[in-house]
Amino acid sequence: ELMTGYTMLRNGGVGNGGQPWVLRWSSRIRLTWLSFTLFVILVFFPLIAHYYLTTIDDADDAGKRIFGPRTGNELCEVKHVQDLCRIRESVSEELLQLEAKRQELNSEIAKLNLKIEACKKSIENAKQDLLQLKNVISQTEHSYKELMAQNQPKLSLPIRLLPDKDDATFPLPKSNRNCRLHNCFDYSRCPLTSGFPVYVYNSDDYPFGSSLDPLIKQAFEATVRTNVYVTENANIACVYIILVGEMQEPVMPKPTELEQQLHSLPYWRTDGHNHLIINLSRKSETQNFIYNISTGRAMIAQSTFYDAQYRPGFDIVVSPLVHAMSEPNFLEIPPQVPVKRKYLFSFQGEKIESLRSSLQEVRSFEEEIEGNAPADYDDRIITTLKAVQDSKLDFVLVEFTCKNQPKASLPTEWALCGERDDRLELLKLSTFALIITPGDTRLVISAGCTMRLFEALEVGAIPVVLGEQVQLPYNDVIRWNEAALIIPKPRITEVHFLLRSISDNDLLAMRRQGRFLWETYFSTSDNVFSTVLAIIRTRIQIPAAPIREEPAVEIPHRSGKAAGTDPNMADNGDLDLGPVETEPPYASPKYLRNFTLTAMDIYRNWNSAPGPFHLFPYTPFDPVLPSEAKFLGSGTGFRPIGGGAGGSGKEFQAALGGNVPREQFTVVMLTYEREEVLMNSLERLNGLPYLNKVVVVWNSPKLPSEDLLWPDIGVPIMVVRTEKNSLNNRFLPWDEIETEAILSIDDDAHLRHDEIMFGFRVWREARDRIVGFPGRYHAWDIPHQSWLYNSNYSCELSMVLTGAAFFHKYYAYLYSYVMPQAIRDMVDEYINCEDIAMNFLVSHLTRKPPIKVTSRWTFRCPGCPQALSHDDSHFHERHKCINFFVKVYGYMPLLYTQFRVDSVLFKTRLPHDKTKCFKFI
Repeated sequence: ELMTGYTMLRNGGVGNGGQPWVLRWSSRIRLTWLSFTLFVILVFFPLIAHYYLTTIDDADDAGKRIFGPRTGNELCEVKHVQDLCRIRESVSEELLQLEAKRQELNSEIAKLNLKIEACKKSIENAKQDLLQLKNVISQTEHSYKELMAQNQPKLSLPIRLLPDKDDATFPLPKSNRNCRLHNCFDYSRCPLTSGFPVYVYNSDDYPFGSSLDPLIKQAFEATVRTNVYVTENANIACVYIILVGEMQEPVMPKPTELEQQLHSLPYWRTDGHNHLIINLSRKSETQNFIYNISTGRAMIAQSTFYDAQYRPGFDIVVSPLVHAMSEPNFLEIPPQVPVKRKYLFSFQGEKIESLRSSLQEVRSFEEEIEGNAPADYDDRIITTLKAVQDSKLDFVLVEFTCKNQPKASLPTEWALCGERDDRLELLKLSTFALIITPGDTRLVISAGCTMRLFEALEVGAIPVVLGEQVQLPYNDVIRWNEAALIIPKPRITEVHFLLRSISDNDLLAMRRQGRFLWETYFSTSDNVFSTVLAIIRTRIQIPAAPIREEPAVEIPHRSGKAAGTDPNMADNGDLDLGPVETEPPYASPKYLRNFTLTAMDIYRNWNSAPGPFHLFPYTPFDPVLPSEAKFLGSGTGFRPIGGGAGGSGKEFQAALGGNVPREQFTVVMLTYEREEVLMNSLERLNGLPYLNKVVVVWNSPKLPSEDLLWPDIGVPIMVVRTEKNSLNNRFLPWDEIETEAILSIDDDAHLRHDEIMFGFRVWREARDRIVGFPGRYHAWDIPHQSWLYNSNYSCELSMVLTGAAFFHKYYAYLYSYVMPQAIRDMVDEYINCEDIAMNFLVSHLTRKPPIKVTSRWTFRCPGCPQALSHDDSHFHERHKCINFFVKVYGYMPLLYTQFRVDSVLFKTRLPHDKTKCFKFI
C-alpha cells in the first residue's frame, strides 16, 4: 500500500480517482511542517539558548565563566566598558550640577524681577518728583524775572544822534582859552556804544602836508593803519584828527595860511569841535607855531605850551617822538641795577635868550599877558649846584656852558648840549637827572624839557624836575611823583640833602616805574598815538574796544573712542574731588563793568605801576597799555576768591566754595607729532572734575593721521592748528578758551586728578600768580658774573615750569601782545625758554614769586619719545635766556620763595638730604 501510495504520488496523485485529494493533503502537511519548524526556531531556540547561557558557567572554575552574570565592578574591568562608565558618571554629575544651577538662577531671576519692579516704581516716583522740581524751578525763575523787571528799568541802546555836517548850534565861548569838554565838545557824536570811531585826515591832501617831517609823517601813517579805532567813514566819527607837525623850517607855511587850510577841512564845521590837532616833535627845537593860529574848539596835542595857551583837561601834553620809525634796542638800555651810579646827579645845558623863537612872531603871548614876569631863580640854581660840585661830598656833574654849539631853544629855556648819544652816555652814569624848567613860568612845558625827560627815563636816570608849575606829558592821568621828583625852585638848596636821603629800595622803585612809563607811553609812535586816543576816550567815558583774541583754526578730527581711566591717575581713595560736569561747559562770566566808570578808578589805574593795580581789571586800565585796547573787554577779570561757607569734610571736597562757587578751567596742551603720547595724556583727563574743555595746540605743520581716533573724555577737545612751530603758541589767547583759569600742561606730563584739583583750589586763592608743580630757581654765577638756571632739588625756588601750571588768561594777552617782541623772538630762536619768559613776566608785574604745590619736582613718562629738554644744549640755552631777559627788563624780576603749599591729604616725599626744608600747610 505504501508502494502504491508512493507510486500514486509520483504519478501526480492520478489514479483510482484519488489524486486531487492527495495533492491537497500533501500541501497542507508542508505548510504545517514549515509553520511548526518556524515556531520551534523562534520560541524554543531562545529558551534553550537562555538556559544554556545561565547553566553553562556553573563550573567550579569561576575564572572560566564567560556568559554568566557579573557585578558592576567586574564588568568595568573591561577597558572600553570602563570608559563608557566614566562618561556615564561624569554626565550624570554635570546634569545634577546644571539642574542645581538652573534652580539657583530661577531663584535669582525671581528676585531680580522683584527688584526691577521696585526700581520701576522708584523711577516713576523720581520722575514725578523731578517734574515737580522743574515746575518749582520754572515758577521761581518766572518770579525772579518779575521781581527783576519791577526793580530794573528796561534798557535799550540809545538812539545815536548825528548832527548835520554844517551844524553850528553851539555858541562859541568868549575865549578859546575857556574851552573845556562841556562847552567845546559835542558828546552827541560819541555815544557810549559807538566804539569811539576816529577819522584821520590825510595830510597829503592839503598844502601843509608837504612841509611835514617825512619821518614823523611816515610813522604817524603806519600807526594809523593798525589802530583799532580809526575809521574811514567820517560821517560816524567821534573825533577827527589832523597832523600838522613837526614842520620843516624852510617850507613852513605862514600862520595865516595854515589857519585857512585848517578851517577849510571838510568836517571842521565852522569851529573845529571834536577835532584834535597833533603837533609831534622829534627834536628839542620844535617851534610852537600853533599859538598864532585860531583853532576854535579843536583840541591841541603838542610838547610846548604857554600858560595862556594851555587848556587843562582839554589839551594834551605829548612826549617827543624820538624813535619815529624804529623800535628801541633793549640791549642798549642800561640795567636798573646797581641802584647807585657814578654821579649822584648830572646836568648839562646852556641858557640862551637871544635865539629866535616862535614867541617873537606876530601875535606873541607877551603882548597879551598883563603883569610882571615872575622871579628868575636860575642864578641861584647855578650857584648852589656849583657849590655842591665843588664840595666833593658826592660825585656830581653840572655844566652850564655847552662845549659845542647848543641846540636851539625858547627864551629862558635851558638848551640841550651835544648830540643825543653823548647825553645818553652821561645819563647812564647818573643816578638822578636834573631838569630845570624855563625861567619864564608862563612857559608851562617845552619840547626841550620833554626831551630831557624822555632821555632820563630811557636810560634809568630818575628825573628831578626843578619847577612845580611844569605840566609834564599826560600829567592829568599819570602820577609822576612815583617816577620823578618835582621840586620847587626855591628849594634848590635842599636838593642835595633830599637826593641823598632816598633809600635804595625807593630809588629802584622809582627807576622801575620810570622804565614802565617810558615803555608804555613814550618809546614808540604807536604808544604815543594810542595814549593820546586813550586820554580822549577816557575823558568822555567811552569803554575801550575789546582786546583781540587769537582765532582758533580747528583741525577736524574723529572722536568716539571711549576713554578708559588710568587707576594711577584717578584712584583717589575716599576723596570726592568734585563733580564731573555733565552739563554743557560753563564759561567764566564776562567782564561787565565797562560802563560803570568812576574818576577814582580811572585815575588809580592810569597811574598804576607794574604792580597789583596794574593787574586787576576792575576798571578800564587799558590806557597803561600801548595797543590802547588791551584788556577792558577781554571778557575776564581777576576776582579774589575767599574761603566762603565751604562747609567741612565732604562738603568742602564736593564744592569749590568761595565767592565764585562755580568755576571751571581749560587745559591747554602743546604737542608736536607725538600722537600716541598725546592720546594717552588725553585719556588720563577722563573724569577730571571742573574741566571745561581741552585745547590741543597742534604745533606741527603735518596734520594728525586721518585714521587717528581721539578719545571721548566727556568734554570738548579742540585741536587748534598753528601758523608756525613756535613754543609761544602755548600762551596765545585762543578765543576757544572761555575760562579765566588755564592749566598749561605738556603732552607727556603725568598728573593725578587729586593733584590737579588741589592746584586748581590753590590758584583760586591766588589768581594773580602762577601755581604749578615743578619748581626751579635762578642763581648768580660769581666766576662768570652772570645768571644761571638751576633745576636741582632745593628748599627755595623762583620759577614754576608751565609744563604743569595754572595761570590766568590775562597773562596770555600780556605775553602775546604786550611783552617785548625781543623775548618771543629768542624763544623762537632757541625753541626753548617760553616757561622762563612767562615767569619773568608775571613776577615783573606782580612783584610776587610763583606758588609751588605738592612735592613734585619732575614728571616721568616711561616710553615717551625724547623731549626737547633732554638735549645737551637745553640748560646752556636756558642760561642764555635768563641773562637776555634780564637785559630786556633791565633788572632781575624773579623773586625767591621758600613757600610751598601742600595738602594734608597728600603724603609728602622729600629726599633724605632735604628733610630740613620748611613746609607750609
